[in-house]
Amino acid sequence: MAFSKPYRLFYYLVFISAILLSVFSTLTPYLLKIAVDDYITPKLYDGLLIFVVIMLGALLLEVIFQYVFVYYANWLGQMIVKDLRQILFEKLIHFKMAYFDRSAVGRLVTRSVSDIETIASIFSQGLFMIIADFFKMGIVVFVMLYINWELSLIVFSVLPIIVYATRVFQKSMKKAFEEVRREIANMNTFVQERISGMKIVQLFGRESIEQQTFESINERHKKAWLKTVWFNSIFFPIAEISTSVTIGLLVWYGGFQSVAGIQVSLGTLFLFIQLAQMLFRPLRQIADKFNTLQMGMVAADRVFKIIETESSIEDTGEYEADSIRGEISIKNLHFSYLKEEKVLRGIDLNVAPGETIAIVGATGAGKSTLINLISRFYEFDQGDIRIDNVSIRDYTLQNLRSHVALVMQEVFLFADTIFNNITLYNKAITRNEVIDAAKEIGVHKFIKTLPNGYDYNVKERGVMLSSGQRQLIAFLRAYIANPTILVLDEATSSIDSFSEELIQKATSKITKNKTSIIIAHRLATIKKANRIIVMDKGKIVEMGTHDDLINKDGAYNKLHQLQFSEEETFA
Repeated sequence: MAFSKPYRLFYYLVFISAILLSVFSTLTPYLLKIAVDDYITPKLYDGLLIFVVIMLGALLLEVIFQYVFVYYANWLGQMIVKDLRQILFEKLIHFKMAYFDRSAVGRLVTRSVSDIETIASIFSQGLFMIIADFFKMGIVVFVMLYINWELSLIVFSVLPIIVYATRVFQKSMKKAFEEVRREIANMNTFVQERISGMKIVQLFGRESIEQQTFESINERHKKAWLKTVWFNSIFFPIAEISTSVTIGLLVWYGGFQSVAGIQVSLGTLFLFIQLAQMLFRPLRQIADKFNTLQMGMVAADRVFKIIETESSIEDTGEYEADSIRGEISIKNLHFSYLKEEKVLRGIDLNVAPGETIAIVGATGAGKSTLINLISRFYEFDQGDIRIDNVSIRDYTLQNLRSHVALVMQEVFLFADTIFNNITLYNKAITRNEVIDAAKEIGVHKFIKTLPNGYDYNVKERGVMLSSGQRQLIAFLRAYIANPTILVLDEATSSIDSFSEELIQKATSKITKNKTSIIIAHRLATIKKANRIIVMDKGKIVEMGTHDDLINKDGAYNKLHQLQFSEEETFA
């Protein structure tokens, strides 16, 4: 409800429309009673035409307020959902990487798209509709008691059955819809992962296995929905029978009164039959609208759990530098993804401005973790990282990351043109600047060979390009950003010889006069580094140039021998 405050005027408009709609919808059958009793039964047709015009006017007003109510209730829902989407997306893009490590992408997509859309129904079909129905029921009860309290008691005698059935139905449907939303999230997660990993599915011949798993998930989803169908199929016949029984009792009582000599007018009987339907119909609809409201509330609960999650990197720093020298100082750095499971154990490292260092070590040694901490994708547990003698926590996040560029092994490209993937919609970067940069690092010719050149759409995740080509685009993206600190994380580990030659040239170009950190498994690619850092089990175990380390009987020498013996074996 707090999200409706910016649209308070329309909120009140919908609220007032609900009241007036209730009044005019009740007024129409009351006018019919007067027409029957005062004009049709006594055959006074002179004033009937004027009265019919009055009825048409009341009906027209009812239609107008119905339009205002329905349109602006839906409008309000969509405006609130738009605001919620923006808040949720802003929250997501500022979360720590640790949040995404433990959250399934399919579930987050469900929360951001499907669940948020369901929240709109709280306003369009749930809350305001229920309020309008309650107003209508209140007015109907008042009119009934005012006209004939005996007939009112007949109608009210059946009411507890409907109320009780509605309550039971509401509770049952809430549980059922929670199960439905859970199964939808499971299905979205499964489908998203399998589509993303379709090559693995087909390569290992898992089509039939995945199909069977999907059938199982789909079956659970179907059963969850069928529960809601079953509850509906039980409740609505009960409500319909109750309405019919009430009408029968009214007709029976009216006839009984006539036999007894107590006259109940035909108009009054018509009025009560209509009012009984108007009283019971909202009750039936309220149950259905409670379903809608509860689906929206379940969805809202899931969405607000994300919005209320505090998992962002604390951007409390105020220091901003237009330019930096690129000196990196790491002191007694400790980090763990999970408590009691240390990944980095007291790292001490100093990198001079413009120096190129290489970090090597076995898988799980902590190499990628270290560079992720420099960009503050994660918060370290103990120690400090300083750039130009200023703690990275004292920089604003945006300023810190503007000085650091990262090229990873798995390059992510958006389903967009090459130009947009390079500039990432930075309007300050012109096409000519991109072309000049591409020529400088030697990738312009490769891009021009593609259809439409820089306007070539690489599709989702860059599937239209080879891994080497994607890597070249990532190098160009990093180069055009003109960072002071450059990090290459396994950037040449899975590419062909031709692409590797281009990337080696690009690497020499973009690392020139920059503080560069290169992580590589292939030791042949890092021989020219100023220093090589050898890591093992979260610690630095060796440090020096290639020539220094290769002549020692240490960890680097063993890695070098192991790697080249493997290459000779596979050769």
